[in-house]
Amino acid sequence: MGEALFWGLVASSSLVLGGLIGMYVRMPPQWIGVIMAFGAGVLISAVAYELVGEAVDTAAGGGGVPLGLAAGALTFFAGDALIARLGGQHGEAGGEAAGGSPLSIVLGTVLDGIPETAVLGLSLLIGDGVSVAVLAAVFLSNLPEAIAATTGLIAAGWPRRRVMGMWALVAVVCALAALVGYVLLDGASPRTIATVLAFAGGAVLTMLADAMMPEAFERGGKPAGLATTLGFALAFAISELE
Repeated sequence: MGEALFWGLVASSSLVLGGLIGMYVRMPPQWIGVIMAFGAGVLISAVAYELVGEAVDTAAGGGGVPLGLAAGALTFFAGDALIARLGGQHGEAGGEAAGGSPLSIVLGTVLDGIPETAVLGLSLLIGDGVSVAVLAAVFLSNLPEAIAATTGLIAAGWPRRRVMGMWALVAVVCALAALVGYVLLDGASPRTIATVLAFAGGAVLTMLADAMMPEAFERGGKPAGLATTLGFALAFAISELE
């Protein structure tokens, strides 16, 4: 169990690191957009191969994938709508508008990170050790998400202590999810595991389309397309090394 918690902390530590970078390293809006696009590419690869693809293989015809995808997508959609209703509006280029888009990315990070790190704990049960591909996908995707969201939240007037406290809390919750995945998913049916994987895929794919990629291309311009492909290629190469 201690190993599951350790790897969960390693994977989610990039949220705090990304928050610190977004807070203290001044970057032009185009750079932030390119970083977001790179993270989007990593996440697309993670959805395709480590989440939904793995869910289909795990289910082996037992179902659970459509249910998980729909539940993840609808959960993000409802949470994002609630954020907007409580006062956030989607950010404009440069992150000057109040925090709808940054908070959408935070929500997507949570809905994606908890099932993903739970799967990280599960990988200790079904393999010879931690899944390097899942670990890399979680770490690499968390970093630009945290940088982009932090930049937007600071621009929206959030105190730095509040932003870092939020990332620390999210990181701890995600790390605990790895422990929970190790304990609760031990002996779980293939359908249950497939549903958890697909839920993460549905949540993050909806977040990408709704919040992260539009913001990335608005800020990053043409280079964002290249950065997206680079992020996808890197994450795919890591997954193929296992």
